Amino acid sequence: MGPLILAALLLVPFLTGAASFFARGRRAMEALNLAGFAAVFGLSVALAGLVLAGGPVSLWGGFLYADHLSALVILLTAAVALLCAVYAVGYLRDEESGGALSAGNGSGTLQQFRWYYSLTPLFAAAMLLVTMANNLGVMWVAVEATTLASVFLVAFYGKPTSLEAAWKYAIIGGVGLSMALFGTILTYYSGHALAGSDTLAGLNWSFLAGRAAQLDKTTLRLAFILALLGYGTKAGLAPMHTWKPDAYGEAPVPAAAILSTAMLNCALYALVRFYVLTSRALGPDFPGGLLLLFGVLSMGISVPFVLIQRNYRRLLAYHTIDHAGIMAVAMGLGGMAGALALMLHMTFHTVAKSLLFLCAGNVSQHFQTDLFRKIGGGVIRVMPATGAIFLMAMLAIIGMPPFSLFQSEFLIVKAGFAGGHHTASVLFILFGTGVFAGALLHVGGMVLGPPAPDTGPAPWRPWQGASMLALAAVLVVIGFWLPAPLLDLIRGAAAVVAGN
Repeated sequence: MGPLILAALLLVPFLTGAASFFARGRRAMEALNLAGFAAVFGLSVALAGLVLAGGPVSLWGGFLYADHLSALVILLTAAVALLCAVYAVGYLRDEESGGALSAGNGSGTLQQFRWYYSLTPLFAAAMLLVTMANNLGVMWVAVEATTLASVFLVAFYGKPTSLEAAWKYAIIGGVGLSMALFGTILTYYSGHALAGSDTLAGLNWSFLAGRAAQLDKTTLRLAFILALLGYGTKAGLAPMHTWKPDAYGEAPVPAAAILSTAMLNCALYALVRFYVLTSRALGPDFPGGLLLLFGVLSMGISVPFVLIQRNYRRLLAYHTIDHAGIMAVAMGLGGMAGALALMLHMTFHTVAKSLLFLCAGNVSQHFQTDLFRKIGGGVIRVMPATGAIFLMAMLAIIGMPPFSLFQSEFLIVKAGFAGGHHTASVLFILFGTGVFAGALLHVGGMVLGPPAPDTGPAPWRPWQGASMLALAAVLVVIGFWLPAPLLDLIRGAAAVVAGN
Protein backbone atom coordinates (compact mmCIF):
# COMPACT_ATOMS: atom_id res chain seq x y z
CA MET A 1 0.00 0.00 0.00
CA GLY A 2 2.77 2.47 0.91
CA PRO A 3 4.57 2.30 -2.46
CA LEU A 4 1.28 2.75 -4.31
CA ILE A 5 0.52 5.88 -2.27
CA LEU A 6 3.94 7.36 -3.10
CA ALA A 7 3.36 6.78 -6.80
CA ALA A 8 -0.18 8.15 -6.64
CA LEU A 9 0.95 11.31 -4.84
CA LEU A 10 3.04 12.21 -7.88
CA LEU A 11 0.70 10.87 -10.54
CA VAL A 12 -2.55 12.49 -9.38
CA PRO A 13 -1.44 16.16 -9.47
CA PHE A 14 0.46 15.60 -12.71
CA LEU A 15 -2.62 14.13 -14.40
CA THR A 16 -4.77 16.89 -12.89
CA GLY A 17 -2.58 19.54 -14.47
CA ALA A 18 -2.55 17.77 -17.84
CA ALA A 19 -6.33 17.25 -17.81
CA SER A 20 -6.91 20.89 -16.84
CA PHE A 21 -4.79 22.05 -19.76
CA PHE A 22 -7.00 20.19 -22.23
CA ALA A 23 -10.30 20.98 -20.49
CA ARG A 24 -12.67 23.11 -22.56
CA GLY A 25 -14.30 25.23 -19.88
CA ARG A 26 -13.59 27.02 -16.65
CA ARG A 27 -15.95 24.87 -14.60
CA ALA A 28 -14.26 21.69 -15.78
CA MET A 29 -10.87 23.07 -14.74
CA GLU A 30 -12.22 24.06 -11.33
CA ALA A 31 -13.76 20.62 -10.79
CA LEU A 32 -10.57 18.84 -11.86
CA ASN A 33 -8.44 20.91 -9.48
CA LEU A 34 -10.81 20.44 -6.55
CA ALA A 35 -11.03 16.69 -7.12
CA GLY A 36 -7.31 16.31 -7.71
CA PHE A 37 -6.24 18.21 -4.61
CA ALA A 38 -8.85 16.47 -2.48
CA ALA A 39 -7.39 13.15 -3.62
CA VAL A 40 -3.86 14.34 -2.87
CA PHE A 41 -4.89 15.39 0.63
CA GLY A 42 -6.52 12.00 1.26
CA LEU A 43 -3.36 10.25 0.04
CA SER A 44 -1.19 12.43 2.29
CA VAL A 45 -3.27 11.49 5.33
CA ALA A 46 -3.00 7.79 4.39
CA LEU A 47 0.78 8.11 3.97
CA ALA A 48 1.12 9.79 7.36
CA GLY A 49 -0.82 6.93 8.95
CA LEU A 50 1.41 4.32 7.31
CA VAL A 51 4.61 6.08 8.38
CA LEU A 52 3.34 6.42 11.95
CA ALA A 53 2.38 2.75 12.03
CA GLY A 54 5.40 1.18 10.35
CA GLY A 55 8.17 3.69 9.77
CA PRO A 56 9.62 4.95 6.45
CA VAL A 57 8.03 3.91 3.16
CA SER A 58 9.99 3.51 -0.09
CA LEU A 59 9.41 2.71 -3.75
CA TRP A 60 11.55 1.60 -6.70
CA GLY A 61 14.48 0.40 -4.64
CA GLY A 62 14.50 3.49 -2.45
CA PHE A 63 14.27 6.00 -5.30
CA LEU A 64 11.20 7.46 -3.59
CA TYR A 65 11.39 7.57 0.20
CA ALA A 66 9.14 9.02 2.90
CA ASP A 67 9.95 9.16 6.60
CA HIS A 68 8.22 11.19 9.33
CA LEU A 69 9.74 14.45 8.06
CA SER A 70 8.61 13.76 4.49
CA ALA A 71 5.13 12.73 5.60
CA LEU A 72 4.67 15.93 7.66
CA VAL A 73 5.77 18.25 4.84
CA ILE A 74 3.61 16.33 2.34
CA LEU A 75 0.60 16.66 4.64
CA LEU A 76 1.12 20.41 5.05
CA THR A 77 1.63 20.87 1.30
CA ALA A 78 -1.51 18.91 0.44
CA ALA A 79 -3.64 20.77 2.99
CA VAL A 80 -2.55 24.21 1.77
CA ALA A 81 -2.99 23.22 -1.88
CA LEU A 82 -6.54 21.96 -1.27
CA LEU A 83 -7.70 25.03 0.65
CA CYS A 84 -6.11 27.36 -1.90
CA ALA A 85 -7.84 25.41 -4.69
CA VAL A 86 -11.19 26.07 -3.01
CA TYR A 87 -10.32 29.74 -2.51
CA ALA A 88 -9.11 30.09 -6.11
CA VAL A 89 -12.52 29.20 -7.52
CA GLY A 90 -14.17 32.30 -6.10
CA TYR A 91 -11.05 34.47 -6.32
CA LEU A 92 -10.47 33.94 -10.04
CA ARG A 93 -14.17 34.32 -10.84
CA ASP A 94 -14.12 37.69 -9.07
CA GLU A 95 -10.94 38.65 -10.91
CA GLU A 96 -12.65 37.82 -14.19
CA SER A 97 -15.80 39.78 -13.39
CA GLY A 98 -13.71 42.75 -12.26
CA GLY A 99 -11.65 42.75 -15.47
CA ALA A 100 -8.34 42.02 -13.73
CA LEU A 101 -7.60 38.95 -15.83
CA SER A 102 -7.63 40.77 -19.14
CA ALA A 103 -5.79 43.87 -17.91
CA GLY A 104 -2.22 43.96 -19.18
CA ASN A 105 -2.48 40.52 -20.78
CA GLY A 106 -3.17 39.92 -24.44
CA SER A 107 -4.50 36.40 -23.93
CA GLY A 108 -8.15 35.66 -23.22
CA THR A 109 -9.46 35.02 -19.77
CA LEU A 110 -10.12 31.34 -20.55
CA GLN A 111 -6.46 30.94 -21.46
CA GLN A 112 -5.46 32.53 -18.15
CA PHE A 113 -7.74 30.12 -16.29
CA ARG A 114 -6.09 27.29 -18.22
CA TRP A 115 -2.61 28.43 -17.24
CA TYR A 116 -3.50 28.78 -13.57
CA TYR A 117 -5.36 25.48 -13.24
CA SER A 118 -2.65 23.61 -15.17
CA LEU A 119 0.39 25.11 -13.50
CA THR A 120 -0.81 24.88 -9.91
CA PRO A 121 -1.12 21.06 -9.87
CA LEU A 122 2.25 20.76 -11.62
CA PHE A 123 3.73 23.10 -9.00
CA ALA A 124 2.26 20.84 -6.30
CA ALA A 125 3.63 17.71 -8.01
CA ALA A 126 7.12 19.23 -8.04
CA MET A 127 6.89 20.11 -4.33
CA LEU A 128 5.73 16.59 -3.51
CA LEU A 129 8.67 15.15 -5.46
CA VAL A 130 11.03 17.33 -3.40
CA THR A 131 9.80 15.65 -0.23
CA MET A 132 9.82 12.12 -1.62
CA ALA A 133 13.06 12.10 -3.62
CA ASN A 134 15.62 10.03 -1.74
CA ASN A 135 18.30 10.96 -4.26
CA LEU A 136 19.72 14.41 -3.52
CA GLY A 137 20.23 15.07 -7.23
CA VAL A 138 16.60 14.29 -8.02
CA MET A 139 15.58 16.51 -5.10
CA TRP A 140 17.53 19.36 -6.69
CA VAL A 141 15.78 18.74 -10.02
CA ALA A 142 12.41 18.83 -8.22
CA VAL A 143 13.24 22.16 -6.54
CA GLU A 144 14.21 23.54 -9.94
CA ALA A 145 10.89 22.30 -11.31
CA THR A 146 9.02 24.22 -8.62
CA THR A 147 10.68 27.38 -9.92
CA LEU A 148 9.77 26.64 -13.53
CA ALA A 149 6.12 26.10 -12.60
CA SER A 150 5.73 28.96 -10.14
CA VAL A 151 7.54 31.64 -12.17
CA PHE A 152 4.65 31.66 -14.64
CA LEU A 153 2.21 32.00 -11.75
CA VAL A 154 4.10 35.10 -10.58
CA ALA A 155 3.79 36.51 -14.13
CA PHE A 156 0.13 35.47 -14.31
CA TYR A 157 -1.38 38.95 -14.77
CA GLY A 158 1.05 39.93 -17.51
CA LYS A 159 1.59 43.45 -16.14
CA PRO A 160 5.05 45.06 -16.34
CA THR A 161 5.43 44.75 -12.56
CA SER A 162 4.42 41.08 -12.72
CA LEU A 163 6.94 40.34 -15.47
CA GLU A 164 9.65 42.18 -13.54
CA ALA A 165 8.87 40.19 -10.38
CA ALA A 166 8.91 36.91 -12.32
CA TRP A 167 12.21 37.81 -13.97
CA LYS A 168 13.79 38.69 -10.63
CA TYR A 169 12.44 35.46 -9.10
CA ALA A 170 13.82 33.36 -11.98
CA ILE A 171 17.26 34.99 -12.05
CA ILE A 172 17.90 35.07 -8.29
CA GLY A 173 16.39 31.61 -7.84
CA GLY A 174 18.49 30.28 -10.72
CA VAL A 175 21.71 31.61 -9.22
CA GLY A 176 20.79 30.11 -5.86
CA LEU A 177 19.95 26.72 -7.32
CA SER A 178 23.23 26.73 -9.24
CA MET A 179 25.02 26.91 -5.91
CA ALA A 180 22.77 24.15 -4.56
CA LEU A 181 23.73 22.01 -7.56
CA PHE A 182 27.43 22.46 -6.85
CA GLY A 183 26.75 21.60 -3.21
CA THR A 184 24.98 18.41 -4.31
CA ILE A 185 27.90 17.44 -6.57
CA LEU A 186 30.38 18.03 -3.76
CA THR A 187 28.24 15.96 -1.41
CA TYR A 188 28.45 13.08 -3.85
CA TYR A 189 32.22 13.58 -4.14
CA SER A 190 32.59 13.53 -0.35
CA GLY A 191 31.33 9.94 -0.38
CA HIS A 192 32.87 8.74 -3.63
CA ALA A 193 35.20 6.34 -1.79
CA LEU A 194 32.33 4.55 -0.03
CA ALA A 195 31.45 1.04 -1.10
CA GLY A 196 28.37 1.24 -3.29
CA SER A 197 28.80 4.93 -4.15
CA ASP A 198 29.23 4.04 -7.83
CA THR A 199 25.62 2.84 -8.07
CA LEU A 200 22.44 4.85 -8.56
CA ALA A 201 22.01 4.81 -4.78
CA GLY A 202 25.31 6.63 -4.22
CA LEU A 203 23.58 9.97 -3.83
CA ASN A 204 20.59 8.69 -1.86
CA TRP A 205 20.13 10.54 1.40
CA SER A 206 19.40 7.32 3.29
CA PHE A 207 22.66 5.81 1.95
CA LEU A 208 24.79 8.83 2.86
CA ALA A 209 23.14 9.44 6.25
CA GLY A 210 24.00 5.93 7.41
CA ARG A 211 27.65 6.48 6.45
CA ALA A 212 28.02 10.16 7.29
CA ALA A 213 31.00 9.58 9.58
CA GLN A 214 32.96 8.25 6.58
CA LEU A 215 32.34 11.25 4.31
CA ASP A 216 35.22 13.56 3.44
CA LYS A 217 34.89 16.36 5.96
CA THR A 218 36.60 19.17 4.06
CA THR A 219 34.49 18.58 0.94
CA LEU A 220 31.29 18.25 2.94
CA ARG A 221 31.99 21.53 4.73
CA LEU A 222 32.08 23.37 1.40
CA ALA A 223 29.08 21.40 0.15
CA PHE A 224 26.96 22.54 3.09
CA ILE A 225 27.90 26.18 2.58
CA LEU A 226 26.78 25.99 -1.05
CA ALA A 227 23.60 24.09 -0.16
CA LEU A 228 22.78 26.68 2.51
CA LEU A 229 23.24 29.54 0.05
CA GLY A 230 21.31 27.72 -2.65
CA TYR A 231 18.31 26.40 -0.79
CA GLY A 232 18.45 29.44 1.50
CA THR A 233 17.78 31.55 -1.59
CA LYS A 234 14.70 29.46 -2.32
CA ALA A 235 13.58 29.83 1.30
CA GLY A 236 14.19 33.59 1.20
CA LEU A 237 16.89 33.79 3.85
CA ALA A 238 18.73 37.12 3.89
CA PRO A 239 20.63 38.38 2.00
CA MET A 240 19.15 36.14 -0.77
CA HIS A 241 15.61 37.31 -0.03
CA THR A 242 15.07 40.20 -2.42
CA TRP A 243 12.81 38.29 -4.85
CA LYS A 244 10.17 37.55 -2.24
CA PRO A 245 8.32 40.88 -1.77
CA ASP A 246 7.89 41.36 -5.52
CA ALA A 247 6.85 37.76 -6.20
CA TYR A 248 4.36 37.60 -3.34
CA GLY A 249 2.93 40.98 -4.24
CA GLU A 250 2.35 40.14 -7.92
CA ALA A 251 1.25 36.49 -7.92
CA PRO A 252 -2.44 35.60 -7.62
CA VAL A 253 -3.29 35.44 -3.92
CA PRO A 254 -3.83 31.64 -3.70
CA ALA A 255 -0.51 31.08 -5.52
CA ALA A 256 1.22 33.55 -3.15
CA ALA A 257 -0.20 31.62 -0.18
CA ILE A 258 1.31 28.39 -1.54
CA LEU A 259 4.65 30.09 -2.19
CA SER A 260 4.81 31.55 1.32
CA THR A 261 4.05 28.28 3.10
CA ALA A 262 4.36 25.04 1.12
CA MET A 263 7.27 26.23 -1.02
CA LEU A 264 9.07 27.64 2.02
CA ASN A 265 8.61 24.30 3.78
CA CYS A 266 10.07 22.41 0.81
CA ALA A 267 13.13 24.67 0.66
CA LEU A 268 13.72 24.19 4.39
CA TYR A 269 13.15 20.45 3.95
CA ALA A 270 15.97 20.30 1.39
CA LEU A 271 18.20 22.28 3.74
CA VAL A 272 17.38 19.92 6.62
CA ARG A 273 18.60 16.93 4.60
CA PHE A 274 22.01 18.56 4.13
CA TYR A 275 22.07 19.75 7.74
CA VAL A 276 21.59 16.20 9.03
CA LEU A 277 24.41 14.85 6.83
CA THR A 278 26.78 17.65 7.84
CA SER A 279 26.01 17.50 11.54
CA ARG A 280 26.55 13.74 11.58
CA ALA A 281 29.87 14.08 9.77
CA LEU A 282 31.27 17.25 11.35
CA GLY A 283 29.22 17.71 14.48
CA PRO A 284 26.40 20.24 14.92
CA ASP A 285 28.51 23.32 15.66
CA PHE A 286 29.60 24.11 12.09
CA PRO A 287 26.23 23.87 10.30
CA GLY A 288 24.41 25.17 13.38
CA GLY A 289 26.56 28.29 13.57
CA LEU A 290 25.93 29.15 9.91
CA LEU A 291 22.20 28.61 10.29
CA LEU A 292 22.10 30.83 13.37
CA LEU A 293 23.96 33.56 11.48
CA PHE A 294 21.65 33.53 8.46
CA GLY A 295 18.55 33.08 10.59
CA VAL A 296 19.24 36.03 12.88
CA LEU A 297 20.29 38.13 9.86
CA SER A 298 16.98 37.37 8.12
CA MET A 299 15.02 38.36 11.20
CA GLY A 300 17.02 41.57 11.59
CA ILE A 301 16.69 42.65 7.95
CA SER A 302 12.92 42.14 7.99
CA VAL A 303 12.36 44.51 10.94
CA PRO A 304 12.85 47.93 9.26
CA PHE A 305 10.89 46.87 6.18
CA VAL A 306 7.98 45.73 8.33
CA LEU A 307 8.07 48.95 10.36
CA ILE A 308 7.91 51.28 7.34
CA GLN A 309 5.83 49.10 5.01
CA ARG A 310 3.04 50.70 2.96
CA ASN A 311 1.78 47.59 1.15
CA TYR A 312 0.14 44.84 3.20
CA ARG A 313 0.98 42.02 0.78
CA ARG A 314 4.63 43.05 0.81
CA LEU A 315 4.39 43.26 4.60
CA LEU A 316 3.36 39.60 4.62
CA ALA A 317 6.33 38.82 2.36
CA TYR A 318 8.80 40.45 4.77
CA HIS A 319 7.04 38.67 7.59
CA THR A 320 7.69 35.38 5.78
CA ILE A 321 11.38 36.30 5.52
CA ASP A 322 11.31 36.82 9.28
CA HIS A 323 9.76 33.39 9.84
CA ALA A 324 12.21 31.72 7.48
CA GLY A 325 14.88 33.17 9.75
CA ILE A 326 13.06 31.93 12.85
CA MET A 327 13.00 28.39 11.48
CA ALA A 328 16.66 28.61 10.44
CA VAL A 329 17.51 29.64 14.01
CA ALA A 330 15.54 26.69 15.39
CA MET A 331 17.42 24.32 13.08
CA GLY A 332 20.74 25.88 13.99
CA LEU A 333 20.17 25.43 17.72
CA GLY A 334 20.31 21.68 17.17
CA GLY A 335 19.27 18.93 19.53
CA MET A 336 15.80 17.57 20.02
CA ALA A 337 14.51 20.82 21.55
CA GLY A 338 15.48 22.93 18.54
CA ALA A 339 14.24 20.31 16.09
CA LEU A 340 10.88 20.02 17.83
CA ALA A 341 10.51 23.80 17.88
CA LEU A 342 11.32 23.86 14.14
CA MET A 343 8.68 21.29 13.24
CA LEU A 344 6.05 22.89 15.46
CA HIS A 345 6.76 26.32 14.02
CA MET A 346 6.64 25.02 10.46
CA THR A 347 3.21 23.49 11.13
CA PHE A 348 1.79 26.53 12.91
CA HIS A 349 3.25 29.01 10.41
CA THR A 350 1.73 27.10 7.48
CA VAL A 351 -1.76 27.53 8.93
CA ALA A 352 -1.46 31.16 10.03
CA LYS A 353 0.39 32.54 7.00
CA SER A 354 -1.95 30.83 4.51
CA LEU A 355 -4.88 32.38 6.33
CA LEU A 356 -3.29 35.83 6.26
CA PHE A 357 -2.78 35.73 2.50
CA LEU A 358 -6.35 34.61 1.89
CA CYS A 359 -7.65 37.47 4.06
CA ALA A 360 -5.36 39.87 2.20
CA GLY A 361 -6.85 38.64 -1.07
CA ASN A 362 -10.37 39.45 0.08
CA VAL A 363 -9.34 42.93 1.18
CA SER A 364 -7.46 43.55 -2.06
CA GLN A 365 -10.39 42.52 -4.24
CA HIS A 366 -12.89 44.69 -2.37
CA PHE A 367 -10.78 47.84 -2.03
CA GLN A 368 -8.89 47.36 -5.33
CA THR A 369 -5.58 48.25 -3.69
CA ASP A 370 -2.81 46.73 -1.60
CA LEU A 371 -1.81 50.03 0.01
CA PHE A 372 -2.56 50.85 3.64
CA ARG A 373 -3.07 54.57 3.00
CA LYS A 374 -5.70 54.03 0.30
CA ILE A 375 -7.73 51.72 2.52
CA GLY A 376 -7.37 53.82 5.64
CA GLY A 377 -9.17 51.69 8.19
CA GLY A 378 -12.45 50.11 9.11
CA VAL A 379 -11.96 46.77 7.35
CA ILE A 380 -13.75 45.01 10.20
CA ARG A 381 -16.83 47.22 9.66
CA VAL A 382 -16.89 46.81 5.90
CA MET A 383 -15.90 43.12 5.92
CA PRO A 384 -16.71 41.81 9.43
CA ALA A 385 -15.62 38.18 8.97
CA THR A 386 -12.51 38.97 6.92
CA GLY A 387 -11.46 41.81 9.24
CA ALA A 388 -11.87 39.75 12.41
CA ILE A 389 -10.04 36.74 10.96
CA PHE A 390 -7.29 38.96 9.51
CA LEU A 391 -6.60 40.50 12.92
CA MET A 392 -6.76 37.13 14.67
CA ALA A 393 -4.33 35.56 12.20
CA MET A 394 -1.95 38.50 12.57
CA LEU A 395 -2.02 38.18 16.36
CA ALA A 396 -1.23 34.49 15.92
CA ILE A 397 1.62 34.98 13.45
CA ILE A 398 3.38 37.57 15.61
CA GLY A 399 3.38 35.15 18.54
CA MET A 400 0.64 36.52 20.75
CA PRO A 401 -0.50 33.98 23.38
CA PRO A 402 -2.50 31.81 23.51
CA PHE A 403 -1.97 31.17 19.79
CA SER A 404 0.27 28.31 18.78
CA LEU A 405 3.20 30.28 17.37
CA PHE A 406 3.87 31.68 20.83
CA GLN A 407 4.52 28.11 21.95
CA SER A 408 7.04 27.34 19.20
CA GLU A 409 8.85 30.67 19.56
CA PHE A 410 9.01 30.23 23.33
CA LEU A 411 10.56 26.78 22.76
CA ILE A 412 13.15 28.32 20.44
CA VAL A 413 14.15 30.95 23.01
CA LYS A 414 14.26 28.32 25.75
CA ALA A 415 16.45 26.02 23.63
CA GLY A 416 18.72 28.94 22.75
CA PHE A 417 19.43 29.95 26.34
CA ALA A 418 19.70 26.31 27.44
CA GLY A 419 22.28 25.68 24.71
CA GLY A 420 24.38 28.70 25.63
CA HIS A 421 23.45 30.74 22.53
CA HIS A 422 22.75 33.87 24.54
CA THR A 423 23.57 36.47 21.88
CA ALA A 424 21.41 34.77 19.26
CA SER A 425 18.58 34.38 21.77
CA VAL A 426 18.66 38.05 22.80
CA LEU A 427 18.70 39.17 19.15
CA PHE A 428 15.85 36.74 18.45
CA ILE A 429 13.73 38.43 21.13
CA LEU A 430 14.76 41.95 20.02
CA PHE A 431 14.01 41.42 16.34
CA GLY A 432 10.84 39.51 17.12
CA THR A 433 9.62 42.47 19.17
CA GLY A 434 10.29 44.84 16.27
CA VAL A 435 8.31 42.72 13.81
CA PHE A 436 5.55 42.31 16.42
CA ALA A 437 5.21 46.08 16.80
CA GLY A 438 5.32 46.92 13.09
CA ALA A 439 2.91 44.25 11.92
CA LEU A 440 0.39 44.92 14.69
CA LEU A 441 0.55 48.68 14.13
CA HIS A 442 -0.14 48.47 10.39
CA VAL A 443 -2.70 45.67 10.31
CA GLY A 444 -4.40 46.79 13.53
CA GLY A 445 -4.89 50.29 12.12
CA MET A 446 -6.20 48.96 8.83
CA VAL A 447 -8.69 46.61 10.49
CA LEU A 448 -9.82 48.69 13.47
CA GLY A 449 -9.27 52.27 12.34
CA PRO A 450 -12.04 54.60 11.12
CA PRO A 451 -13.37 53.62 7.67
CA ALA A 452 -13.39 55.94 4.66
CA PRO A 453 -16.77 57.68 4.32
CA ASP A 454 -17.48 56.36 0.81
CA THR A 455 -16.71 52.69 1.51
CA GLY A 456 -19.67 50.33 1.15
CA PRO A 457 -20.10 46.88 2.70
CA ALA A 458 -18.50 43.92 0.99
CA PRO A 459 -20.56 40.96 -0.21
CA TRP A 460 -19.95 37.53 1.33
CA ARG A 461 -17.87 35.37 -0.97
CA PRO A 462 -18.74 31.70 -0.33
CA TRP A 463 -15.69 30.04 -1.89
CA GLN A 464 -13.19 32.36 -0.26
CA GLY A 465 -15.14 32.35 2.99
CA ALA A 466 -15.18 28.57 3.24
CA SER A 467 -11.38 28.38 2.96
CA MET A 468 -10.87 31.17 5.48
CA LEU A 469 -13.28 29.75 8.03
CA ALA A 470 -11.70 26.29 7.77
CA LEU A 471 -8.20 27.68 8.33
CA ALA A 472 -9.40 29.98 11.13
CA ALA A 473 -10.99 27.03 12.92
CA VAL A 474 -7.77 25.03 12.63
CA LEU A 475 -5.73 28.00 13.89
CA VAL A 476 -7.88 28.34 16.99
CA VAL A 477 -7.91 24.60 17.74
CA ILE A 478 -4.15 24.05 17.41
CA GLY A 479 -3.56 26.88 19.85
CA PHE A 480 -4.95 24.64 22.58
CA TRP A 481 -4.79 21.09 21.25
CA LEU A 482 -2.89 19.07 18.69
CA PRO A 483 -4.40 15.72 17.63
CA ALA A 484 -2.27 12.86 18.92
CA PRO A 485 -1.39 11.47 15.44
CA LEU A 486 -0.27 14.91 14.24
CA LEU A 487 1.80 15.45 17.38
CA ASP A 488 3.41 12.02 16.93
CA LEU A 489 4.22 12.90 13.31
CA ILE A 490 5.79 16.20 14.40
CA ARG A 491 7.87 14.43 17.05
CA GLY A 492 8.99 11.83 14.51
CA ALA A 493 9.98 14.59 12.08
CA ALA A 494 11.91 16.34 14.87
CA ALA A 495 13.77 13.10 15.56
CA VAL A 496 14.86 13.00 11.90
CA VAL A 497 16.09 16.61 12.09
CA ALA A 498 17.95 15.90 15.32
CA GLY A 499 19.68 12.96 13.63
CA ASN A 500 18.11 10.30 15.85
